[in-house]
Amino acid sequence: MLKAIVRALLRLLYRVEVHGLEQYHSATGRLLIVANHLSFLDPVLLWAFLPGRLIFAINTYVARRFWVRPFLKFAQVYPLDPQRTGALKEIVRQLRAGQRVVVFPEGRITVTGTLMKIYDGAGMIADLAGARVLPVRIDGAQFTPFSRLRGRVRRRLFPKITLHVLPPRDIRPPPEVKGAERRERAGANLADVMADMLLATSSTNRTLFAAVLDACRLYGARRKIIEDLERRPVSYLGLIARALILADQIAGCTQPEAAVGILMPSSANTVALLLAVQITGRVPAMLNYTSGWTGLSGACATGQIAAVLTARRFVTMAKLEAVIAALKECGIQVHYLEDWAEQIGRLAKLWSLLRALSAPWWYRPAPDASDKPAVMLFTSGSEGAPKAVLLSHRNILSNCVQLGAVIDFSARDVILNVLPLFHVFGLNAGVILPLICGMYTFLYPNPLHYKVVPELAYELNATALFGTNTFLAGYGRSAHPYDFYNVRYVFAGAEKLQEDVRQLWMDRFGIRILEGYGATETSPVLAVNTPMRYRAGTVGRFLPGVEWRLEPVEGLAEGGRLHVKGPNVMLGYYLPEQPGKLVPPSSLFGEGWYDTGDVVKIDAEGFVTIVGRLKRFAKVAGEMVPLDGIESLAARAWPGYRHAAVSLPDARKGEVVVLVSECPEADLAALREVARNEGIPELWLPQRVILAEELPLLGSGKIDYFSLLAQIQSWFVAP
Repeated sequence: MLKAIVRALLRLLYRVEVHGLEQYHSATGRLLIVANHLSFLDPVLLWAFLPGRLIFAINTYVARRFWVRPFLKFAQVYPLDPQRTGALKEIVRQLRAGQRVVVFPEGRITVTGTLMKIYDGAGMIADLAGARVLPVRIDGAQFTPFSRLRGRVRRRLFPKITLHVLPPRDIRPPPEVKGAERRERAGANLADVMADMLLATSSTNRTLFAAVLDACRLYGARRKIIEDLERRPVSYLGLIARALILADQIAGCTQPEAAVGILMPSSANTVALLLAVQITGRVPAMLNYTSGWTGLSGACATGQIAAVLTARRFVTMAKLEAVIAALKECGIQVHYLEDWAEQIGRLAKLWSLLRALSAPWWYRPAPDASDKPAVMLFTSGSEGAPKAVLLSHRNILSNCVQLGAVIDFSARDVILNVLPLFHVFGLNAGVILPLICGMYTFLYPNPLHYKVVPELAYELNATALFGTNTFLAGYGRSAHPYDFYNVRYVFAGAEKLQEDVRQLWMDRFGIRILEGYGATETSPVLAVNTPMRYRAGTVGRFLPGVEWRLEPVEGLAEGGRLHVKGPNVMLGYYLPEQPGKLVPPSSLFGEGWYDTGDVVKIDAEGFVTIVGRLKRFAKVAGEMVPLDGIESLAARAWPGYRHAAVSLPDARKGEVVVLVSECPEADLAALREVARNEGIPELWLPQRVILAEELPLLGSGKIDYFSLLAQIQSWFVAP
């Protein structure tokens, strides 16, 4: 009766919903119930809504609180003390006897809003008892006054609370793992289960604009959320109103469901344009303004882009007048924000503000909108022709949830994003993730300003920075030792993090760079080092929800070609030879699998080490350079000979390209002349041309790039 009364009261106050209770009823055998810990209400919620007699294991110090002790009379409770093992043995005994035990593996109420340290003891209990774990995700209790998140979230008296019960999982390590390693492995497996639980129970069935509206409700419409070089911070309400008024203009000058190019720098207006295009049902295509006329025209052709949005001021500053003129000659419409600004009066601005305030009530996207394209990004092809990558709303939001499950981002963070928004790392990780998580973001358009960026970090009290190895090396050499005093996270991606850069940041600033790995096709992050799971020289462990398989590589004894699948893997490509036709990801493992083309090693603890790239690209100063394209260029310069292009690590540029040729007359000057005549970018040229009598070959007759690379590294030192 007491349970029924408490349950009714909680439903009245917090509108509690329980999903997946059938998992609890159908589970058989020994069962350890594990839950995240958001507030002091959590044990009461589980006691009231999970049927049957439960045994609770709670922190000793919590059990001693005077206001907690009366409630202990209504449930069987075992206080857990890390320094005493008697309670653990009793819990194991109860599990073996068939009792269901509830444990909070974090051991304390979260102060970050996401998972904190998972103690190995909970995993050891399940292992010793031979029990499976039943994950229960509590959501909403973090917004109550009973949480410890004051200042991180907007707490309310009676927020809605949801309990998600997931299927039971076995976390026991293999029998051959013994001793302390077995305890650690069981704890790590439990931590993975908890992270998977957050992904499985988070809402990704919505559009990006709907996610922004939800964030506006959670963190407040007047909360300042984004700032750029104009130094006029924009609130959630201001950003939504700006997006709505731009959406009206876009709808009047573009075709429904068409791709609309955005040729803009990193700014608040660019973010508003991105949302505006999505609101109208069109697909925003982020164009790389550094790729020149050839790259832009190829992108527009591949993506079937008939209209481009830009600003006259930006065109002048970036010296893109000739590019814009060429786009117009090809029949592509170019629209300028300044022209729209002149047409928008005060009445229209007021109307957009009213619509922004009421958007949660009238905005109702189609049921399948989350699986529609949210953005189109471009990546280079082997001959320089770009492929269009289409990411859905679900892809992007899933990747945000995956990152949030392993990194404790909060609304207190201040993000300094210097990466361009036509790059998936800069757009999704540097803008969309902060936007839906309530983090303040400053957009700076030029990452090459090595002295300015550290000063901005100091001025803004930035707590997180995204960058590449090349950019981080520049900041590390130029910054004052105190410029990054408030930074707690520095994430490196897009190219390999060099050891000297890692050590420079540790020695000079006391900051451990967290290296990650991903691709445009994966929205972008696949793996990342975290404060709790870190190993230097690797790119961390795979994010929750990422499935992986390795394909053996001929000529390579260790590692394999990586194929991945998950909710963050793209919808598909538009290929240059099939413009406008979606080609879903597929590999030898089936539909939905994406072939990364990268060769990796994965150790027993799941840490990923990049061995090399088989997709024949190099990352030079953060830009993709097709090695196959360089070989084709050499073949046109010296036909009849074999040529091989390989990349080597470089402290200044990230990587440099070396061309090895069997032609005795091959030299860099001649190659440069051919490239100039064909209009090929200077970036494509190798750093050095090396002559070889014969290139190493595999049994199949293909060039053995790994053997060649080993030969070059044994005596070649990049300047």
